[in-house]
Amino acid sequence: MSTVSRTSEQLRSLGLFLTLGGAVLFSCKAIVIKLAYQDFSVPSIVLLGLRMAFSLPFFLLIGYFRGGRRGEQESMQPKDVLLIITIGVLGYYLASYTDFLGLQHLSAGMERLVLFTYPTMVLLLQRTVFGVPIKKIQWWATLICYLGIGLAFSGSDFYAGNRFWLGAGLVFLSAFLYSMYVIGSGRLTPRFGSVRFTSLALVAASVVVLSHVVLSGNSLLGLPPGLYGYGLVLAIFCTVIPGYMVTEGIRLIGANDAAILGAVGPVATIVLEFLVLGEYLNLVQALGAVLVIFGVVLIGRSR
Repeated sequence: MSTVSRTSEQLRSLGLFLTLGGAVLFSCKAIVIKLAYQDFSVPSIVLLGLRMAFSLPFFLLIGYFRGGRRGEQESMQPKDVLLIITIGVLGYYLASYTDFLGLQHLSAGMERLVLFTYPTMVLLLQRTVFGVPIKKIQWWATLICYLGIGLAFSGSDFYAGNRFWLGAGLVFLSAFLYSMYVIGSGRLTPRFGSVRFTSLALVAASVVVLSHVVLSGNSLLGLPPGLYGYGLVLAIFCTVIPGYMVTEGIRLIGANDAAILGAVGPVATIVLEFLVLGEYLNLVQALGAVLVIFGVVLIGRSR
Protein backbone atom coordinates (compact mmCIF):
# COMPACT_ATOMS: atom_id res chain seq x y z
CA MET A 1 0.00 0.00 0.00
CA SER A 2 1.37 3.40 -0.97
CA THR A 3 2.00 6.16 1.54
CA VAL A 4 -0.85 8.23 0.02
CA SER A 5 -3.31 5.32 0.33
CA ARG A 6 -2.23 4.61 3.90
CA THR A 7 -2.67 8.27 4.85
CA SER A 8 -6.11 8.31 3.20
CA GLU A 9 -7.12 5.19 5.16
CA GLN A 10 -5.92 6.73 8.42
CA LEU A 11 -7.86 9.95 7.78
CA ARG A 12 -11.01 7.98 6.95
CA SER A 13 -10.62 5.90 10.13
CA LEU A 14 -10.20 9.11 12.13
CA GLY A 15 -13.32 10.54 10.47
CA LEU A 16 -15.32 7.41 11.33
CA PHE A 17 -14.15 7.55 14.95
CA LEU A 18 -14.98 11.24 15.33
CA THR A 19 -18.42 10.90 13.72
CA LEU A 20 -19.39 7.86 15.79
CA GLY A 21 -17.97 9.32 19.00
CA GLY A 22 -19.77 12.59 18.42
CA ALA A 23 -23.06 10.78 17.74
CA VAL A 24 -22.77 8.82 20.99
CA LEU A 25 -21.97 11.95 23.00
CA PHE A 26 -24.89 13.78 21.40
CA SER A 27 -27.13 10.85 22.39
CA CYS A 28 -26.11 11.38 26.04
CA LYS A 29 -28.02 14.67 25.88
CA ALA A 30 -31.37 12.89 26.23
CA ILE A 31 -30.15 11.03 29.34
CA VAL A 32 -28.86 14.19 31.02
CA ILE A 33 -32.10 16.02 30.21
CA LYS A 34 -34.17 13.17 31.68
CA LEU A 35 -32.09 13.28 34.86
CA ALA A 36 -32.52 17.07 35.04
CA TYR A 37 -36.28 16.74 34.62
CA GLN A 38 -36.38 14.12 37.38
CA ASP A 39 -34.59 16.42 39.83
CA PHE A 40 -36.00 19.82 38.82
CA SER A 41 -39.15 21.30 37.35
CA VAL A 42 -37.76 23.43 34.56
CA PRO A 43 -39.08 24.62 31.15
CA SER A 44 -37.36 23.09 28.13
CA ILE A 45 -36.24 26.48 26.82
CA VAL A 46 -34.47 27.23 30.14
CA LEU A 47 -32.54 23.95 30.00
CA LEU A 48 -31.69 24.63 26.35
CA GLY A 49 -30.66 28.16 27.34
CA LEU A 50 -28.32 26.86 30.08
CA ARG A 51 -26.80 24.42 27.62
CA MET A 52 -26.01 27.17 25.11
CA ALA A 53 -25.04 29.80 27.72
CA PHE A 54 -22.32 27.53 29.10
CA SER A 55 -21.30 26.47 25.58
CA LEU A 56 -20.93 30.00 24.20
CA PRO A 57 -17.62 30.89 25.98
CA PHE A 58 -16.05 27.67 24.68
CA PHE A 59 -17.18 28.39 21.13
CA LEU A 60 -15.74 31.90 21.32
CA LEU A 61 -12.41 30.82 22.84
CA ILE A 62 -11.90 27.85 20.51
CA GLY A 63 -12.87 29.92 17.50
CA TYR A 64 -10.49 32.71 18.51
CA PHE A 65 -7.44 30.59 19.36
CA ARG A 66 -7.86 27.72 16.88
CA GLY A 67 -9.98 29.18 14.10
CA GLY A 68 -7.26 31.58 13.04
CA ARG A 69 -4.89 28.75 12.08
CA ARG A 70 -6.00 28.67 8.50
CA GLY A 71 -3.16 27.01 6.61
CA GLU A 72 -4.65 26.22 3.23
CA GLN A 73 -8.14 27.42 4.24
CA GLU A 74 -9.85 30.19 2.32
CA SER A 75 -10.52 33.60 3.83
CA MET A 76 -14.18 34.25 4.61
CA GLN A 77 -16.17 36.81 2.68
CA PRO A 78 -19.24 38.51 4.26
CA LYS A 79 -21.56 36.26 2.23
CA ASP A 80 -19.74 33.18 3.60
CA VAL A 81 -20.15 34.41 7.18
CA LEU A 82 -23.85 35.05 6.59
CA LEU A 83 -24.29 31.59 5.07
CA ILE A 84 -22.60 29.82 8.00
CA ILE A 85 -24.63 31.86 10.51
CA THR A 86 -27.83 30.88 8.67
CA ILE A 87 -26.83 27.20 8.67
CA GLY A 88 -26.07 27.35 12.41
CA VAL A 89 -29.39 28.98 13.29
CA LEU A 90 -31.37 26.56 11.11
CA GLY A 91 -29.46 23.42 12.06
CA TYR A 92 -29.01 23.95 15.79
CA TYR A 93 -31.60 26.43 17.03
CA LEU A 94 -34.60 25.97 14.75
CA ALA A 95 -34.11 22.21 14.36
CA SER A 96 -34.00 21.82 18.16
CA TYR A 97 -36.99 24.10 18.72
CA THR A 98 -39.25 22.37 16.17
CA ASP A 99 -38.23 19.03 17.70
CA PHE A 100 -39.29 20.25 21.16
CA LEU A 101 -42.61 21.47 19.74
CA GLY A 102 -43.22 18.17 17.97
CA LEU A 103 -42.61 16.24 21.18
CA GLN A 104 -45.71 17.90 22.64
CA HIS A 105 -47.80 15.80 20.23
CA LEU A 106 -45.68 12.66 19.75
CA SER A 107 -44.31 9.95 21.99
CA ALA A 108 -40.54 9.91 22.41
CA GLY A 109 -40.26 6.68 20.43
CA MET A 110 -42.18 8.01 17.43
CA GLU A 111 -40.26 11.28 17.58
CA ARG A 112 -36.96 9.42 17.26
CA LEU A 113 -38.20 7.34 14.34
CA VAL A 114 -39.37 10.43 12.43
CA LEU A 115 -36.25 12.42 13.30
CA PHE A 116 -33.91 9.80 11.91
CA THR A 117 -35.26 10.13 8.40
CA TYR A 118 -32.54 12.76 7.99
CA PRO A 119 -29.85 10.41 6.54
CA THR A 120 -32.12 9.74 3.53
CA MET A 121 -32.80 13.47 3.20
CA VAL A 122 -29.05 14.11 3.10
CA LEU A 123 -28.57 11.50 0.36
CA LEU A 124 -31.47 12.81 -1.75
CA LEU A 125 -30.67 16.50 -1.31
CA GLN A 126 -27.02 15.91 -2.17
CA ARG A 127 -28.10 14.00 -5.30
CA THR A 128 -30.80 16.50 -6.36
CA VAL A 129 -29.08 19.80 -5.63
CA PHE A 130 -25.39 19.00 -6.10
CA GLY A 131 -25.47 15.87 -8.26
CA VAL A 132 -23.55 13.76 -5.71
CA PRO A 133 -23.96 10.09 -6.70
CA ILE A 134 -25.49 7.70 -4.16
CA LYS A 135 -23.53 4.47 -3.81
CA LYS A 136 -25.34 1.15 -3.57
CA ILE A 137 -23.60 0.44 -0.26
CA GLN A 138 -25.02 3.70 1.16
CA TRP A 139 -28.58 2.65 0.26
CA TRP A 140 -28.09 -0.77 1.84
CA ALA A 141 -26.52 0.68 4.97
CA THR A 142 -29.37 3.20 5.29
CA LEU A 143 -32.01 0.49 4.89
CA ILE A 144 -30.33 -1.74 7.47
CA CYS A 145 -29.98 1.17 9.93
CA TYR A 146 -33.66 2.14 9.53
CA LEU A 147 -34.74 -1.47 10.06
CA GLY A 148 -32.58 -1.61 13.17
CA ILE A 149 -33.99 1.66 14.54
CA GLY A 150 -37.55 0.38 13.91
CA LEU A 151 -36.83 -2.80 15.87
CA ALA A 152 -35.02 -0.89 18.60
CA PHE A 153 -38.12 1.25 19.22
CA SER A 154 -40.65 -1.55 18.64
CA GLY A 155 -41.55 -1.60 22.32
CA SER A 156 -42.16 2.13 22.55
CA ASP A 157 -45.56 3.69 23.19
CA PHE A 158 -46.51 5.42 19.92
CA TYR A 159 -49.84 6.86 21.12
CA ALA A 160 -49.80 10.50 20.16
CA GLY A 161 -53.27 11.94 20.77
CA ASN A 162 -55.35 13.85 18.19
CA ARG A 163 -52.54 16.08 16.82
CA PHE A 164 -50.28 13.32 15.56
CA TRP A 165 -49.78 14.82 12.11
CA LEU A 166 -48.86 18.22 13.52
CA GLY A 167 -46.24 16.64 15.77
CA ALA A 168 -44.91 14.39 12.99
CA GLY A 169 -44.73 17.36 10.61
CA LEU A 170 -42.75 19.45 13.12
CA VAL A 171 -40.26 16.66 13.82
CA PHE A 172 -39.95 15.95 10.09
CA LEU A 173 -39.16 19.65 9.61
CA SER A 174 -36.55 19.34 12.36
CA ALA A 175 -34.94 16.40 10.51
CA PHE A 176 -34.94 18.40 7.26
CA LEU A 177 -33.30 21.40 8.93
CA TYR A 178 -30.61 19.23 10.50
CA SER A 179 -29.92 17.54 7.15
CA MET A 180 -29.23 21.00 5.73
CA TYR A 181 -26.67 21.55 8.52
CA VAL A 182 -24.97 18.23 7.71
CA ILE A 183 -24.79 19.09 4.00
CA GLY A 184 -23.62 22.66 4.64
CA SER A 185 -20.97 21.40 7.00
CA GLY A 186 -19.76 18.83 4.48
CA ARG A 187 -19.42 21.44 1.73
CA LEU A 188 -17.99 24.37 3.71
CA THR A 189 -15.56 22.80 6.20
CA PRO A 190 -13.06 21.78 3.47
CA ARG A 191 -12.93 25.46 2.47
CA PHE A 192 -12.90 27.17 5.86
CA GLY A 193 -11.94 24.45 8.37
CA SER A 194 -14.12 22.59 10.84
CA VAL A 195 -13.14 24.78 13.82
CA ARG A 196 -14.04 28.08 12.17
CA PHE A 197 -17.26 26.68 10.72
CA THR A 198 -18.43 25.06 13.97
CA SER A 199 -17.50 28.02 16.16
CA LEU A 200 -19.27 30.57 13.99
CA ALA A 201 -22.36 28.41 13.41
CA LEU A 202 -22.81 27.53 17.09
CA VAL A 203 -22.08 31.04 18.36
CA ALA A 204 -24.93 32.24 16.12
CA ALA A 205 -27.22 29.45 17.37
CA SER A 206 -26.33 30.24 21.00
CA VAL A 207 -27.15 33.93 20.61
CA VAL A 208 -30.55 33.11 19.09
CA VAL A 209 -31.35 30.57 21.84
CA LEU A 210 -30.45 33.06 24.58
CA SER A 211 -32.55 35.73 22.87
CA HIS A 212 -35.46 33.27 22.84
CA VAL A 213 -35.02 32.70 26.59
CA VAL A 214 -35.22 36.45 27.26
CA LEU A 215 -38.18 37.04 24.92
CA SER A 216 -40.09 34.14 26.49
CA GLY A 217 -39.92 35.87 29.87
CA ASN A 218 -37.63 33.28 31.47
CA SER A 219 -34.34 33.87 33.26
CA LEU A 220 -31.15 31.83 33.69
CA LEU A 221 -30.33 33.56 37.00
CA GLY A 222 -31.21 32.38 40.50
CA LEU A 223 -31.66 28.73 39.54
CA PRO A 224 -30.72 25.78 41.83
CA PRO A 225 -26.96 24.98 41.79
CA GLY A 226 -27.65 21.39 40.68
CA LEU A 227 -29.44 22.67 37.59
CA TYR A 228 -26.36 24.69 36.63
CA GLY A 229 -24.39 21.46 37.00
CA TYR A 230 -26.66 19.72 34.49
CA GLY A 231 -26.34 22.71 32.16
CA LEU A 232 -22.55 22.54 32.33
CA VAL A 233 -22.51 18.81 31.55
CA LEU A 234 -24.89 19.38 28.62
CA ALA A 235 -22.64 22.16 27.35
CA ILE A 236 -19.25 20.46 27.53
CA PHE A 237 -19.97 16.78 26.91
CA CYS A 238 -23.19 16.95 24.86
CA THR A 239 -22.59 20.09 22.78
CA VAL A 240 -19.06 21.50 22.55
CA ILE A 241 -17.00 18.30 22.27
CA PRO A 242 -19.38 16.37 19.97
CA GLY A 243 -20.08 19.52 17.93
CA TYR A 244 -16.45 19.79 16.85
CA MET A 245 -16.03 16.01 16.56
CA VAL A 246 -18.97 15.57 14.18
CA THR A 247 -18.07 18.56 12.02
CA GLU A 248 -14.49 17.36 11.60
CA GLY A 249 -15.78 13.83 10.94
CA ILE A 250 -18.06 15.15 8.18
CA ARG A 251 -15.10 16.97 6.64
CA LEU A 252 -13.07 13.75 6.55
CA ILE A 253 -15.65 11.21 5.35
CA GLY A 254 -18.33 13.33 3.65
CA ALA A 255 -21.90 14.29 4.51
CA ASN A 256 -23.55 11.14 3.09
CA ASP A 257 -21.58 8.60 5.14
CA ALA A 258 -21.63 10.83 8.24
CA ALA A 259 -25.44 11.05 8.07
CA ILE A 260 -25.77 7.26 7.95
CA LEU A 261 -23.33 6.81 10.85
CA GLY A 262 -25.52 9.17 12.87
CA ALA A 263 -28.06 6.33 13.08
CA VAL A 264 -26.00 4.99 15.97
CA GLY A 265 -27.33 7.91 18.04
CA PRO A 266 -30.86 6.69 18.88
CA VAL A 267 -29.59 3.17 19.59
CA ALA A 268 -26.93 4.60 21.90
CA THR A 269 -29.73 6.45 23.70
CA ILE A 270 -31.61 3.17 24.29
CA VAL A 271 -28.51 1.45 25.62
CA LEU A 272 -27.69 4.41 27.88
CA GLU A 273 -31.29 4.45 29.17
CA PHE A 274 -30.82 0.80 30.11
CA LEU A 275 -27.40 1.35 31.75
CA VAL A 276 -28.01 4.71 33.46
CA LEU A 277 -31.75 4.88 34.07
CA GLY A 278 -32.42 1.15 34.43
CA GLU A 279 -35.07 1.13 31.69
CA TYR A 280 -36.09 -2.17 30.13
CA LEU A 281 -34.20 -3.51 27.10
CA ASN A 282 -35.69 -6.57 25.35
CA LEU A 283 -34.19 -8.98 22.82
CA VAL A 284 -35.93 -7.36 19.83
CA GLN A 285 -34.47 -3.99 20.78
CA ALA A 286 -31.04 -5.57 21.18
CA LEU A 287 -31.40 -7.10 17.69
CA GLY A 288 -32.25 -3.65 16.34
CA ALA A 289 -29.10 -2.26 17.94
CA VAL A 290 -27.06 -5.02 16.29
CA LEU A 291 -28.55 -4.18 12.86
CA VAL A 292 -27.69 -0.49 13.25
CA ILE A 293 -24.13 -1.41 14.22
CA PHE A 294 -23.98 -3.70 11.17
CA GLY A 295 -25.09 -0.82 8.92
CA VAL A 296 -22.42 1.39 10.47
CA VAL A 297 -19.79 -1.32 9.89
CA LEU A 298 -20.82 -1.50 6.22
CA ILE A 299 -20.06 2.18 5.81
CA GLY A 300 -16.87 1.86 7.83
CA ARG A 301 -15.55 -0.89 5.57
CA SER A 302 -16.58 0.77 2.31
CA ARG A 303 -14.17 2.90 0.30
